Amino acid sequence: MQIESYEVERLLDPTGIVEGDRYEFLIGLAYDEEDELFEETDSIDVRVIFADDSKGKRIAQAHFIDRTTGKVLDFEIEEDEYTTLLAFCQEHYTEAE
Repeated sequence: MQIESYEVERLLDPTGIVEGDRYEFLIGLAYDEEDELFEETDSIDVRVIFADDSKGKRIAQAHFIDRTTGKVLDFEIEEDEYTTLLAFCQEHYTEAE
């Protein structure tokens, strides 16, 4: 998994129900042609909801998306991918507007 592009936005909670802060990342990925994700689509994004709250800085939710259709892909994020995404989000969440 190689990160090609990203966007990050701070999510606002006007109700005040959600503890801490949430950030939405839309991360563009490049995969090897032999990867099963590439067999599904050649344009993959991952949508990550990154939380900074009393539980720490963590990924609250993440899923793969076909960039051209917006369809959520039925693939689990593997442990090494999770680690890469978590490190990336921790490095870049402060860039949110």
